[in-house]
Amino acid sequence: MAKKSLTEAAVAVQKQSFSLDKYRQSKGITAISKFKEQKWVPLSPAFSDVTSIPGIPTGHIVLLRGHSDTGKTTAMIEAAVSAQKRGILPVFIITEMKWNWSHAMEMGFEVNEVVDEETGEIVDYNGFFVYVDRETLNSIEDVASFIGNMLDDQKNGELPYDLMFFWDSIGSVPCELSITSNKNNNEWNAGAMSTQFGNGINQRITLSRKESYPYTNTLVCINKVWAAKPDSPMGQPKMENKGGKAMWYDSTFVITFGNITNAGTSKLKAIKDGKQVEFAKRVNIQIDKNHINGITTRGKLIMTPHGFIKDNNGTDLNKYKKEFAEQWSEIMGGGNFDVIEEDYSSDSAALTHEKEPQ
Repeated sequence: MAKKSLTEAAVAVQKQSFSLDKYRQSKGITAISKFKEQKWVPLSPAFSDVTSIPGIPTGHIVLLRGHSDTGKTTAMIEAAVSAQKRGILPVFIITEMKWNWSHAMEMGFEVNEVVDEETGEIVDYNGFFVYVDRETLNSIEDVASFIGNMLDDQKNGELPYDLMFFWDSIGSVPCELSITSNKNNNEWNAGAMSTQFGNGINQRITLSRKESYPYTNTLVCINKVWAAKPDSPMGQPKMENKGGKAMWYDSTFVITFGNITNAGTSKLKAIKDGKQVEFAKRVNIQIDKNHINGITTRGKLIMTPHGFIKDNNGTDLNKYKKEFAEQWSEIMGGGNFDVIEEDYSSDSAALTHEKEPQ
């Protein structure tokens, strides 16, 4: 007992003379541990109403996932419009190659059209944004390198803005190994996503939340999905993300549009004499992952070419129809037209893939 007491006494004396602050300094552990107050880039009131979430959380990895034509791009453009208004630089990485400047402008994104004085044709677009696509970015590694270079420029003082990256979309470009071997191998692509983003870019994005960093950066990715068979005959079907699971694991926030096995939308059309204009879609939306405030909700939205509106028993939809009725009537040759709804919201479609399609 006496020996133990002497040891304890020696340790107690050592603790009294020890400085934890000096130890941190000697090891270079001096970074500020405090994080910035959480801020959001708002989406439309309709989105906030149905999800109870303001919009896109800054300083995080955010996935907008779902099948084609379910509202992912609409949400992305709403976020870009909101970011632009707040002085956050939107950076578009469009590897899906379905981008439409007219659509973005229709939703309120501010763009300057560069017109050829001789021909009168629009030859380019510029403004408070950065845009790149498959003309320069052909692989997962290219996308990661581009984002990394912009973050380096920001850190070096050459790009004095908060950045919000919009990548459309994960799964639309292969990795370098797939390209050089002329074989689009999903395992290689998933490995590249894990190496380039999971072990690199994603960490740099989330580190910008620290108070010690002067800017806050956000990565918003549209993630294509595919339907996988359940693990057992009695199990439920699964929605799998293309490009592997690295981005899912690193994301703080995941918004899912549509159903598991199909788009899950209802098309709303104005129709007359065989001519028709699809002016809106009713779409399911769900917050599947939320590591910020824990809220996970689901509901329905009306998706239009001008953004989301509330699915509130037709009140907002009728206002929208009246606002653009004259425009649709002109397209169909004037006069009255009928409004129909084609329902594709069933989630009972047959599953055809046991693995991600090539």
